[in-house]
Amino acid sequence: MGHQHQHGNSNNLGWAFAINLGFAILEVIGGALTNSVAIMSDALHDLGDSLSLGLAWVLGRYAERDGTQRFTYGFRRLSLLGALINSIVLVVGSIYILTEAIPRLLNPQTVEAPGMLLLAIIGIAINGLAAWRLKGDKTTNARVVALHLLEDVLGWVAVLVVSIVLFFFDVPILDPLLSVGITLYILYNVWQRLGDTVSLFLQASPAEVDVSDIDDKLRSIAGVQSVHHTHIWSLDGEHNVLTTHLVVDEATDRQQRDDIRQQVMHVVEGMVLEHITVQLEYGPDDCWMVGQTESEKAHQQQPEPH
Repeated sequence: MGHQHQHGNSNNLGWAFAINLGFAILEVIGGALTNSVAIMSDALHDLGDSLSLGLAWVLGRYAERDGTQRFTYGFRRLSLLGALINSIVLVVGSIYILTEAIPRLLNPQTVEAPGMLLLAIIGIAINGLAAWRLKGDKTTNARVVALHLLEDVLGWVAVLVVSIVLFFFDVPILDPLLSVGITLYILYNVWQRLGDTVSLFLQASPAEVDVSDIDDKLRSIAGVQSVHHTHIWSLDGEHNVLTTHLVVDEATDRQQRDDIRQQVMHVVEGMVLEHITVQLEYGPDDCWMVGQTESEKAHQQQPEPH
């Protein structure tokens, strides 16, 4: 299967890193001037985001390199590593935001509404633009980064609402209250994404793939007696790998073998597969693999009727 290089994705990550870092510095200054815990919390979180984005950018570009003699599958898992680190940073950052905002619920402080309003408008525009630039990226890494930016957009919407309300009403508790609400919402979503990323690291089958269904379709191919050792895993959440062993009759000629391989390609059509390995075998004793499950042995020893 061919390799696709995604320089656009890395460029988008680099662009998002640059604007996030610059705006985070502006947030620190603005948060100090307005005395807003929401802005200061978001500023600290944006600094963490910037570090994560920078890491994602560097790892993402390196992940595009072709494989070597040692790393034969290439470096796409570096992108997945970036997604894992980003998720962890986001979880830690969210917890820190809660430790800063919750005390303000018990002791609300006056904030400068005009400054909050101005920073909120700028924050929504900048983070919204960065998220828009990443909307077409499908890697796990890019999705986690987009979640970072979504958190920032929602956080600034909360700041905007608070600043408008504070123009008319003296309710400073809204500043930490909305900050806590948004952070809990994002923390919940990041926790789910972290679970997906860890599953990919453990080489779980992609959630959208039904391995049993694929096995059934492979067994239905004319000339295939049984199927075993079908494995599907993902390199980075986007590029998948499939290996399978098909048992055929010993009298199967070259043309029949080619037809079977073509039928396998038809079965997996539509799946984003970086590598496909199909091993044809001529009986239950022809498999070189060890560690077969009882189910695989049963399917291998009992030919399926057509």
